[in-house]
Amino acid sequence: MKALPDDVVAYQRTPEFTEQSVPAGLLNSHSTKAGVWGKIVVVAGTLTYRILEPVIEEVLLTPELPGVVEPTVKHEVAPHDGVRFYVEFHRAAPPQ
Repeated sequence: MKALPDDVVAYQRTPEFTEQSVPAGLLNSHSTKAGVWGKIVVVAGTLTYRILEPVIEEVLLTPELPGVVEPTVKHEVAPHDGVRFYVEFHRAAPPQ
C-alpha cells in the first residue's frame, strides 16, 4: 500500500459508515478518478481493504493504520463487526 503524497490536500469526506450502512458500491471493485486519492480512516474496529491491481494486496485497517487509495486503482472493502470508518478524498493543492 502506498502513502499519500505530500502535495495533496483533503477536499471532501464521506459520512461515517458501519458494517450495516456501508454502501454496496464500496464492497465491490471500484476506483477513484484520475488525480483523486482516498484515505480510509477507521474510527473503531477493523476493515479489510483489498487493492485489486496491479497485484492483489489485502490489508487489515485499524484506527492506527489507515488505508490509502491510489487514483484509478481498483479496490474494495470488507467490513468487520463493530467497524466505523469514513473516506477522505484528496487531490493536488490548488496553486497559491
